[in-house]
Amino acid sequence: MTATSPTSHSDDRLIVALDVPNVVMGMELATRIGDAASFYKIGLGMLTGGGLALANELKQEHGKKIFLDMKFFDIGATVENAVRGVAQYDMDFLTVHGDPYVVKAAKEGASGSDMKILAVTILTSLDRTDLDGALIKEGEIRDLVQERAGNAFAAGADGVIASPQEAAMIRALPEATGKLIVTPGVRPAGAALGDQKRVATPAQAIRDGVDHIVVGRPIWQAEDPREAALRIQHEIANATTWNN
Repeated sequence: MTATSPTSHSDDRLIVALDVPNVVMGMELATRIGDAASFYKIGLGMLTGGGLALANELKQEHGKKIFLDMKFFDIGATVENAVRGVAQYDMDFLTVHGDPYVVKAAKEGASGSDMKILAVTILTSLDRTDLDGALIKEGEIRDLVQERAGNAFAAGADGVIASPQEAAMIRALPEATGKLIVTPGVRPAGAALGDQKRVATPAQAIRDGVDHIVVGRPIWQAEDPREAALRIQHEIANATTWNN
């Protein structure tokens, strides 16, 4: 089974999350979406189901951009080596946790490649109760996200992962100039929230300064995934962008 030919007109601000179990289902979904998306996210959930093989096929044979959402977190030397291994596959984005030493190690591993290192601030599925359970220091999530984003930028991150509710605040940081903000937790109006707790619509996310939005369930659970993606593309195209 093959995906549609490389896209030239779809807006790569939409990243479609291929949150399905294996490479066969991932390729089937990409085929159904066709030219309505040019950027795909492949995460840990598909790692043992052929995720890297799918990433390579979509990238090399179908001209798609690929965001590997691996959220690496380990000692610096291990992170550096893991990122160096990924960088050889010409991926576009890779996530690591936003701790400064992790970001620095990841940037070292990515040196010599065009792969962007995106730092995770605080997962969009978490709220203050979750942070308390994880013994994360006190404070409003918005403030903690802003602080982690600033630290990640200072450590060399090319961008951050944050909820759309914190996007405008991060975009206003002096350190954010020229950096990427990529947001999961984006749901079209009327869509179910799923496991996300800090959400916004695609248009609002773009207005708040987001560079790329990541959308999964509202597309792959739709009866017509291509039509669902096109509706989001339309909303993005008609959003008023954030002005710094």
